Amino acid sequence: MLEPQSAQSMYTWDRAGLDAVDAVIDDPDGAGLVMLYHLEGFMDAGDTGEQIVGRILEHQPHVTVARFDVDRLIDYRARRPLMTFRRDAWVAYEQPRLELRLVRDATDAPFLLLSGPEPDVEWERFVTAVREIVERVGVRLAVNFHGMPMGVPHTRPVGLTPHGNRTDLVPGHSVMFDEAQVPGSAAGLTELRLAESGHDVLGVVAHVPHYISRSTYPDAALVVTEAITSATGLVLPDVAHALRGEALKTQNEIERQLAEGDEELTSVVRGLEQQYDALAGAETRGSLVAESAELPSAEELGAVFERFLAEREGEGGEGPGGSSPGLGG
Repeated sequence: MLEPQSAQSMYTWDRAGLDAVDAVIDDPDGAGLVMLYHLEGFMDAGDTGEQIVGRILEHQPHVTVARFDVDRLIDYRARRPLMTFRRDAWVAYEQPRLELRLVRDATDAPFLLLSGPEPDVEWERFVTAVREIVERVGVRLAVNFHGMPMGVPHTRPVGLTPHGNRTDLVPGHSVMFDEAQVPGSAAGLTELRLAESGHDVLGVVAHVPHYISRSTYPDAALVVTEAITSATGLVLPDVAHALRGEALKTQNEIERQLAEGDEELTSVVRGLEQQYDALAGAETRGSLVAESAELPSAEELGAVFERFLAEREGEGGEGPGGSSPGLGG
């Protein structure tokens, strides 16, 4: 494990933001800060985490507390930042930002938000830096969130999988499996190292229908936001209201696309519904073994949706905002 000293050059404090945090810490009635964190670049089906971060920064007042050294952490050739060329000159550069912000919810309660691109290098030093910050500003609970593609239908409630050492804060969700090895992430390593250091951490994963996972799916972001609110006590009505309106539009557009699709496409969604209902019924009966449902293979499912997408693109079909919700594998 790296010593904190080796991580200090990873970030710089913003004096005004740190003073604002210190004022919160010095409040005798304070109980410690919640820190939400989401890093772009790892799996985030349905743009679940990105939607939540975007809506928080759009609707809640905030100030920067610390900035990470993106020149040190990001491989620009792997994820090239956008530049704007106008007429005969470069005029703008969208510099990546990995920042910690102090945010206020609807009741003026303070919390922290760490967001930006996932570091490409020096994960251990980055995590050590996050732990150092957590201990400096008195974080009582760190919460991360993202979406995961699943074989579930969009016509059923979005499922959640909590993880970390405070899964009790998201009750009523069963464990999906005992053990699995998957590609790592900086957010996952942050959770692991914080828990090893004795800090409370909670992760929330939304189950996003895999045929929509490549496009924005507000239903997933809304359910995760509600879980965060319940677990932390944060009040984010403007965020939830915006996501609820977008979720209704997206559901209507998906149903419209299905109505225009072929019978095979519709049968796939209906098959997922049967499987979902069978599993739900098995859990209700106290059994995890459900009756088998006639479902196509992953390859067959992908082929159906890819063909449907190709047909819509050939017809010039678009979803809300000029893009389709993306019924694709």
